[in-house]
Amino acid sequence: MLDTEFFLRWMRATATAVDREADRLTALDSPIGDADHGSNLQRGFLAVQDALAAEAPETPGAVLVLAGSRLISTVGGASGPLYGTLLRRTGKALGGAPEVSDADFAHALRTGVDAVATLGGAAPGDKTMLDALVPAVEALTQGGTFAAARAAADTGAQATIPMLARKGRASYLGERSIGHQDPGATSSALLIAALGIAQGGGAGE
Repeated sequence: MLDTEFFLRWMRATATAVDREADRLTALDSPIGDADHGSNLQRGFLAVQDALAAEAPETPGAVLVLAGSRLISTVGGASGPLYGTLLRRTGKALGGAPEVSDADFAHALRTGVDAVATLGGAAPGDKTMLDALVPAVEALTQGGTFAAARAAADTGAQATIPMLARKGRASYLGERSIGHQDPGATSSALLIAALGIAQGGGAGE
C-alpha cells in the first residue's frame, strides 16, 4: 500500500531530479521551444515543496491536488497547466483514502494522463509528454513495477527524437522539429523515475 509519506517522497524526488536536470531540460527546449522548460519546472517544484511543507496534507490525494494546484499557479507556459492537471486529476481520482494500492494508483494516474491528453489535444506520437506518460501508465495498469514504468517512459522519451511535432510550439517548426528529443517527454520520464526512488525511501539519487 502507498501512504501519504510515499507521495510526499515522490514529489521530493521529482523536485530533486528536476533541479539536477534543469539545464539539460532547457537545452532540449532551446531548439524547439522557448528555452525555459527546465527553469520553469525547477521553480514550480520548489514551490510545490514549500507548499507541502507548509500545509502538511494528510492523504495521498491531497498531496497531489496541492502539488498540482501550486504548479498551475507558479509555472508559466504550457508546462504548469499540463503538469498541474496531471497531478490534480490523479489526486482527485485517489479520493480521501489514507492509503492506496498500486492498482488504485495506476488507475488514478491513467485518469490524470487522460486529462492531460484532453487539455492538450494530443496523443502518443505527437512528440509531447504523452509519449513518455502513456507507456508508463500502461505498464503500471498491466501490473508492472515502478522500474518497468520507468523503462517504458525512458524508451518513450527517446522515441520522440525522430518524430515530427504535431502539438505545442515545436509543431510550428514542421520538419525542423525532427531530430530533437521532446523536453516534456524527458521531464515526464523524470517524474516516473521518481516513483521508484520514493518506493526505496529516498528523496533523490
